[in-house]
Amino acid sequence: MNYKILVITPVRHIKGVPEALESLGEVTYMDDPSIEELISVIDGYDAIFTNPNKSKVFIGQEVLNATKTLKVICTASTGTNHIDKPYAAKLNLPILSLTEEREVINRISSTAELALSLTLASLRHVVKGHKAVLEGEWNYEKYIGRQMNCLSIGVIGYGRLGSMYSKYCKAFDSRVIVYDPYKEVEDKDIEQVSNLEYLLQKSDVIAIHVHVTEETIGMIDKACFDEMKKDVVLVNTARGDMVNEVDLVSFLQSNPDARVATDVLTDEIRNREKSPLLKYALESEQVIITPHIGGMCIEAQEIAYGHAAKRLAKFFEEKV
Repeated sequence: MNYKILVITPVRHIKGVPEALESLGEVTYMDDPSIEELISVIDGYDAIFTNPNKSKVFIGQEVLNATKTLKVICTASTGTNHIDKPYAAKLNLPILSLTEEREVINRISSTAELALSLTLASLRHVVKGHKAVLEGEWNYEKYIGRQMNCLSIGVIGYGRLGSMYSKYCKAFDSRVIVYDPYKEVEDKDIEQVSNLEYLLQKSDVIAIHVHVTEETIGMIDKACFDEMKKDVVLVNTARGDMVNEVDLVSFLQSNPDARVATDVLTDEIRNREKSPLLKYALESEQVIITPHIGGMCIEAQEIAYGHAAKRLAKFFEEKV
């Protein structure tokens, strides 16, 4: 049976993925449609293939009510906060994601590697130094950084990415402090604490590696910032919703030596332009923002998108 698949994220550059999708039937590519464009064409398709890294569309009631034919949503991501899961469940509409595909996602280290890159770029003032050189400056004095083997690195969340990032920091001989009430750290060279406040107080760098849940949304707020060092570096490659951006900007304004390096923003799919942190970044060099590139490596895309395409194929095979 030929299925109609609507792809709303760029995939034609990823080796093997277009071929895998096209083997299932008729494929339409809309690399980054608006919600209006998506609604106008969605009815008649059997599947949506997506990824939140390159999409401004929230797949919610407005989108799902525009189709009577959709059988499945397939997302090449571990996160699913770009989909209204309760409403999809109400419609008995399956969501295929990589969230529980442990064997696959354990091969993807790109987001943890980006977290380390952002850490080093912040500690060594790489972006500011680069801009200064382009403006004709050649003076190291304003860009004196920090050395990893003299620092304490706090890691919030010790799942797949948190454990990878911790390992990378240990390779630099950093002291690594981990807070995760749901995981046990077995590495004797990593210090696990049961008190988040202790981690906040002792860490020179704090990296967030937790999933979006009701418990974690907004977990890094004014109370947390009040406990942090005044020159802390906050690194977030998880989701922007974990950090209260209003409180973060206030903290940065009060502490000019503090910095943040993030790959994510609060509500970045629907209201990115309203982000307080994005607005503050336009006037402050305390902020580094990358456009959700954590998983966007050639190898990571081939693994993630390729497996998502296989899951979609299996879904259709089981329906026959």
